[in-house]
Amino acid sequence: MRVSYEWLKTMVDIPENPLDLEKECARTGTEVEAVERVGANLDHVVTARIVKKTPHPDSDHMFVTLVDVGENNVDANGNPEPLQIVCGAQNFNEGDHIVTAMIGAVLPGDFKIKKSKLRGVESCGMNCSLRELGLGDEYDGIMILPNDAPIGVPITEYLGISDTVLDCEITPNRPDCLSMTGMAVEVSAMYDTDTHIELPSVKVEQGPHAADLVDVEVADTSLCSRYTARVVRNVKIGASPEWLARRITAAGSRPINNVVDVTNYVMYLTGQPLHAFDLGKLTERDGKRHIVVRAATDGEHITTLDGQERTLTSDMTVITDDGKTPIALAGVIGGLDSEIDETTHDVLLESAAFDHGHISRTSRNLDLMSEASIRYEREVDPHGCADVASIAAALFEECCGAEVCPGIVDVYPAPTEAVSIVFRPSRARALAGATIDDDFMFGRLSRLGCAIGEKTYAKDGSLASVTVTVPTNRPDLTREVDLIEEVVRLWGEGDITATLPAAKNHAGGLTAEQIRVRKIGRTLRALGLNETKSYLFASSDDLAKLGMSEEGRGLPVRVINPLVADQSEMRRSLLPGLLRSVAYNLDHGVENIALYEIGRVLFGHEGKSQPDEPSFVAGVLCGRPAEDSWNMKWPAYDFFDAKGVVEGLLEILRIPKVRFRVADPDTYGWLQPGCAAEVLAADGVIGWVGTIHPLALQNFGIEVPVVAFELSVAMLQRLARKDLPIVEPPTYPGISIDLAIVVDEKVTCEQLMQRLHSAGGKLLVDVRLFDVYRDRVRVGEGKKSMAFSLTYRADNRTLTSEEVEKTHTKLVEKVMRSTGGEVRS
Repeated sequence: MRVSYEWLKTMVDIPENPLDLEKECARTGTEVEAVERVGANLDHVVTARIVKKTPHPDSDHMFVTLVDVGENNVDANGNPEPLQIVCGAQNFNEGDHIVTAMIGAVLPGDFKIKKSKLRGVESCGMNCSLRELGLGDEYDGIMILPNDAPIGVPITEYLGISDTVLDCEITPNRPDCLSMTGMAVEVSAMYDTDTHIELPSVKVEQGPHAADLVDVEVADTSLCSRYTARVVRNVKIGASPEWLARRITAAGSRPINNVVDVTNYVMYLTGQPLHAFDLGKLTERDGKRHIVVRAATDGEHITTLDGQERTLTSDMTVITDDGKTPIALAGVIGGLDSEIDETTHDVLLESAAFDHGHISRTSRNLDLMSEASIRYEREVDPHGCADVASIAAALFEECCGAEVCPGIVDVYPAPTEAVSIVFRPSRARALAGATIDDDFMFGRLSRLGCAIGEKTYAKDGSLASVTVTVPTNRPDLTREVDLIEEVVRLWGEGDITATLPAAKNHAGGLTAEQIRVRKIGRTLRALGLNETKSYLFASSDDLAKLGMSEEGRGLPVRVINPLVADQSEMRRSLLPGLLRSVAYNLDHGVENIALYEIGRVLFGHEGKSQPDEPSFVAGVLCGRPAEDSWNMKWPAYDFFDAKGVVEGLLEILRIPKVRFRVADPDTYGWLQPGCAAEVLAADGVIGWVGTIHPLALQNFGIEVPVVAFELSVAMLQRLARKDLPIVEPPTYPGISIDLAIVVDEKVTCEQLMQRLHSAGGKLLVDVRLFDVYRDRVRVGEGKKSMAFSLTYRADNRTLTSEEVEKTHTKLVEKVMRSTGGEVRS
């Protein structure tokens, strides 16, 4: 929800500095994602006057103008010096007051104004149209100001469009805050101050009654709990007043025409979506237009306002012309056949409450999210439909010169009642753990629109309970604890002293499993990774985009009513979330990324009501370990960096007999062949490590290499050891011998090391690979030479050269025989 600070000021007293309100919003539970200054993209854009206009010497449609920008351009003596600007517009004359973008301005669309030459004539700026300024759609000519407009004044100051917008993240349970009036009430409760919200009202109603012109039928009240319709006639389609265009622009919409802009404005004002139909385009029968709200039929079609033909299903709700032709997709988008255009004279105004579940599924299934659907998904207050329609009608009267027909058609078969809750102040204090006084509780609840009713008192005269009636636009307030939560968040959770809950015979402390999980996190942070948390929700195509097989990962656990289309099921791997974090960081200029996450995934099973919820630890590395310095050039992360992280973690957990095995490309399709390995310990696979396949990275919008790993936390818990065995340092010296063995490419280092240990017996205490060499001439085609350092030692004596030579000779013979290799001299 984009909250215009200037607009909010007209409704409630707020601090002069928007950052103060931002902090208060965060304190009371409303996160502010960004604070944006409207008009910041119009720096170096000022009012100006055409001093001279002459035809361009080398063009039949351009002019060379001298433009006076006042104090913004001066000569060497400090006197005003008009700018020379080449202009292609045809709608201006000498003496006209205009808007000019000077050198250094950056217009919407990242269009930078520089000193340039147009057909050989120097141009030092640009005379701007409304469209070029981002203030409207007109582009046939430059913007002409009144003759009394001052010269050299910033355009934001002249138009009064300098504003600050708070981009607030509204939680799904607060539909009331998806409106300016709702935010004003919220701010009123934050600061304990009065609101002064002025809503327009219809001045004159004239013409036939709305019920004589329109008939409304709701075929299924489970789809639409209330539908109201007003009629306005003789509207004059045109541009919106400046104040109206400015406010809807700040709210995030683009001005279209006065009729559409009024419906958008009222939606942002009240939170109630509206839709305007061209009454003349609807079928007339018996002197009336007949609106029927019904479920769509499977395969039914509608062409929506965006020009797309959409196929509907029976789970969707449509507004129809006489029950036949769909003219709008209820709560989501209107139909093209009944849209408002320059030929519109009479308007049918819809203000309704549709079922939030159906709207959510319609929006998701059609991949069509609108400002209206966002509000309907979170529930719209049906009690306000008629009043909001009247507000819009008043604005049609004011901004469109319309005649408002008397009356309103209102289909409201089962009006809902406001909820009354018994509220106990003592219970609120007990749950909060804070001494919040009664006056604060009832004062702030009243600010939120709650009505304080009957009070009951205890025998000692203290207040025992109060009946509180909550406003109908707060569907989240249904229980006493909900009211307590409102009181506590406005009081300030940070002002409540932390205390331990009372308990008997409770020693506290962490379990062994919890200690090991924290140890995993500490170790990965010590190894240079940063912890992150991603959503437990995932997109249904995450594994497919990754190239990860569903085998071994159960069935997807789907969300019945997901808030967004790409969070329709529970995740089955941590990796997609981590890759999205990598993409987000790269998009925001962070090139060196090292992240890890410890979290659950969900594997569903056919016939089981509950899914398995195993935990995994996964990490991603991208870029380099650090920025280059004058004496150090860091290499990019590769497979061995990720493998080193895994080895470091398993070493700290004291997991014995860890080994790595080349990963099968068919099984690990999301990893690049040749740069992927399974991680094994004891008798099983505990995870994998490798370089993510470029095709998988491309599907997540990543164009640079990423290495990653994923390990089973359950396996780590089972194999981790608390103590290490005590190993005495060697008493007797060892003897080291280097051995280079030429083998086929298919023979792995792991196979060779296993055979060396087996053939060396008890005297061979260490085997270390230190070189791999390939050369078609010296080694042979399809061959490689691997050089090992072998260390022989006995625990109870010093070995003689004869013993070592005898053991080493036997080792060489066995290894060569079993691998088909040969010793490289």
